[in-house]
Amino acid sequence: MAAALPTFLEPLGDGLWAIDTGFHRDRFDAAYLVVEGGRAAFIDTGTAFAVPRLLASLAALGLALSDVDWVIATHVHLDHAGGVGQLMQALPDARLVVHPRGARHMVDPAALWQGALGVYGAEQMARAYGELVPVDARRVHATSDGETLHLAGRPLVFAHTPGHALHHHCIWDARSAGWFTGDNFGMAYPEFNVGGRAFIFPTTTPVQFDPEAMRASLARLMAAAPRQMFLTHYSVVTDVPDCAARLEAMLAATVAAALAHRDSPDRQSALTAALMRLYGDGARAFGVALPDERIAELLRDDAALNAAGLIAWLDRPSRAAPAS
Repeated sequence: MAAALPTFLEPLGDGLWAIDTGFHRDRFDAAYLVVEGGRAAFIDTGTAFAVPRLLASLAALGLALSDVDWVIATHVHLDHAGGVGQLMQALPDARLVVHPRGARHMVDPAALWQGALGVYGAEQMARAYGELVPVDARRVHATSDGETLHLAGRPLVFAHTPGHALHHHCIWDARSAGWFTGDNFGMAYPEFNVGGRAFIFPTTTPVQFDPEAMRASLARLMAAAPRQMFLTHYSVVTDVPDCAARLEAMLAATVAAALAHRDSPDRQSALTAALMRLYGDGARAFGVALPDERIAELLRDDAALNAAGLIAWLDRPSRAAPAS
């Protein structure tokens, strides 16, 4: 009888696997494994602490370390790419694929570390993210917009998709008719699913959030008529058109909340509270039946980080006229 798969490894069909990286809590942060013709690619890695799970997933599927051709980061925020350096050390033949704006941060992660340190603080960085390890520049491939890479003949198409971050790209997999969206198709935690539908909201974490760019990227993703979206937070959503409409509405409400509180004396606290109300009321209207305390527990950290990102957007000198 075949050995049972690890509990953190979930089959999605079409040669795709979701790996729960264990970041913060169960089913919060996903990495993906694409397997085709005995070759493999990781899409996002989680933090440094996730690497043992990624390697164990290969072993569970009977794949050797040398079978991995690509390690792909949707963008270089640490919950997506913090484990890249350690993973690349373990994979002798893999190449790292990253947006050109993020490539230098993978080769020399010092500035990336300092930027995250300013957001999270030293204690949280050590506890949640671990060490950042540089990647040899000779093993790094920076994508061009619209580029296609192949995994054993399986095409993976890269679209540069700013909005959440300037160093963000999404990956189209025609086999599954799905996008690997990183953080540009919002967050949809399984605890909030209602009748197979996903409660979804945008992530506006520091420091490059741009609502107009996010709307444009969302339209670009939807133009491919995707059947499913593979989110980092968390895993696959299949009610794609409805999710897109809800995400657009929530994005508009999020921007409106930011503009309403741009002159508040304590913008961080005021905007965090406003987002908590927005998310909580939205969850209730969607049909989520969790207790209020559990909803708050699941969303509190996101509200605070999203508020900080909205404040960075409000304060950006080059910001255009307020978005409607």
